[in-house]
Amino acid sequence: MAISEADLTMMAAIGAQKTSKDTYATVKLALDNKDTGYHEKNYKVFLQGSYGNDTNIVKESDVDVIICLDSIFTYDISLLPQPEQESFRTKHPASKYTHKEFREDVLRILYERFGDDVQLGTKAVMIKPLHNRRKTDVLIAINHKRYSRFIDVGNEVQVSGISFYKADGTRVVNYPRLHRDNLVAKNQETGEYFKHIVRIFKNARQKLIEEGVIEEGIAPSYYIEGLLYNVPKDQFGISYENSMFNSIKWLTQADRSKFLCANGQYMLIDGNADVTWNSKNCDTFLNGIVELWNGW
Repeated sequence: MAISEADLTMMAAIGAQKTSKDTYATVKLALDNKDTGYHEKNYKVFLQGSYGNDTNIVKESDVDVIICLDSIFTYDISLLPQPEQESFRTKHPASKYTHKEFREDVLRILYERFGDDVQLGTKAVMIKPLHNRRKTDVLIAINHKRYSRFIDVGNEVQVSGISFYKADGTRVVNYPRLHRDNLVAKNQETGEYFKHIVRIFKNARQKLIEEGVIEEGIAPSYYIEGLLYNVPKDQFGISYENSMFNSIKWLTQADRSKFLCANGQYMLIDGNADVTWNSKNCDTFLNGIVELWNGW
């Protein structure tokens, strides 16, 4: 039998906000310190992930923060014809302040403020939880621009994202602000059902993990958001039960190899390993959702 509307209503509820908001404020205050090497430069500190996208559930505790330097940027000009590539390089000489220096400046202030609670990870810098402060991952990034036209500065067509480097030196490019904006638009066009259904799917994931049906880590929130982003807007509405039934049915019948990430810039399935979902993990998760729905 299907999950009842009453249970779905509980699963759709947003998680606690205050401790996450306070944690973000604490970390942002440290990053905005006036005594940093980047303070006078153009940078932004913002949330990403579940709390940034308002899709967090009760059992989620991590706060994901990005500090992005916009004064410099990496770029992709591979789509430009050769004359436009040459023009671009002429107009954009190498910056004196580098991503490496920016990272060192950010790490210095984090160590000064949080001491031994700071731990370096593969992608982000983790700040361990303490008292009411939640575990926080800080991603140190710079602006990234992918160009499809460049005639001159101001006469160009480009998509902006972020880039950062993993511990092994691999550069990763992603588009968190596009991801967030597209989720907001999807939520609005579905009468605000979209983010509620995302939270239901995420609570269902937690139950599947607890029951040993799936392993932890195979269905990150980012990919669940992307998965449901591909569901047409007419599949949402009327009730949670109707929206869930329609979404599950549509997802199991669709050609998921054609799905896009919510940022619209990458394929969701089996693309770049750093930013796209392994198809076997996606299939395992969806099979678990079907099993949970039918066996509730």
